[in-house]
Amino acid sequence: MTRFALTVFFCVATLHAHAAITVTDDTGAGVTLAAPAQRVISLAPHVTELLYAAGGGAKLVGAVSYSDYPPEAKQVPRVGDNKALDLERIVALKPDLIVVWRHGNAQRQLDRLREMHVPLYFSEPHHLDDIAVSLTRLGQLLGTSTTADKAAAEYRRDIARLRAQYASRPPVSVFYQVWDQPLMTLNGEHMVSDVIALCGGRNVFAKLEPLVPTVLTEAVLAANPEAIVTAAPGATRPDTALPQLGAWRAWPSLSAVANDNLFAIDGDLINRPAPRIAQGARQLCEDLEVARSRRK
Repeated sequence: MTRFALTVFFCVATLHAHAAITVTDDTGAGVTLAAPAQRVISLAPHVTELLYAAGGGAKLVGAVSYSDYPPEAKQVPRVGDNKALDLERIVALKPDLIVVWRHGNAQRQLDRLREMHVPLYFSEPHHLDDIAVSLTRLGQLLGTSTTADKAAAEYRRDIARLRAQYASRPPVSVFYQVWDQPLMTLNGEHMVSDVIALCGGRNVFAKLEPLVPTVLTEAVLAANPEAIVTAAPGATRPDTALPQLGAWRAWPSLSAVANDNLFAIDGDLINRPAPRIAQGARQLCEDLEVARSRRK
């Protein structure tokens, strides 16, 4: 019986070792691998961060431009950028998994990638909670679930702490400025709007369409946000780093200007749907708490 039991055990173990891996990507499509991926290509900077956080950095054989975190990601061979992919380079790298950003990679090139018959995982997190889900799913595809699940749990704890501390604070109306010429913002479907809500803020243009709508200066003045926030490298003082925010000082009656609530957050921390967004969220929460303290 003992010998028989051992035989059964090893047979089952062998079957599990060679069992196919299937997960659902962010489009709702199933992605199936015969075995954990060993040669992975990332087609977005946020994807690169997710792959490293999930424990798959050593398996990354190609990435697009601006894949700069963690620092070792800068050494990964480049396969183009979000505007143009080097398809010949991608083929030469012989990937067994390509992780794609649907809204950042041209449809025509995505069609060419499909012709390669390499499994494609589409990464398109829309909400803060989606990042933890992405880590778990990528960990399954990479065979690094122990690392990925730990990273997902740590991220969830960070977000839960911020939500408990700030989400129920007195609301602060926020205009999030993406660009100044033309003046652009983000609607309520974007993850940044999730961050604003996490911090007890309210996106004044949450109901607009599309995802990144263009607005008029008059619309911002009419909304009269209590804080204006944008993304940029470095610290939160806009006068030197962000002249486009400083330009709002031409309207001193605007609440955000009157109370000096013009804030800038490192774009890599607030705009990339990856674990570091928890750091960007903390900075935004602290900025909105400053805005509350300046109420007259």
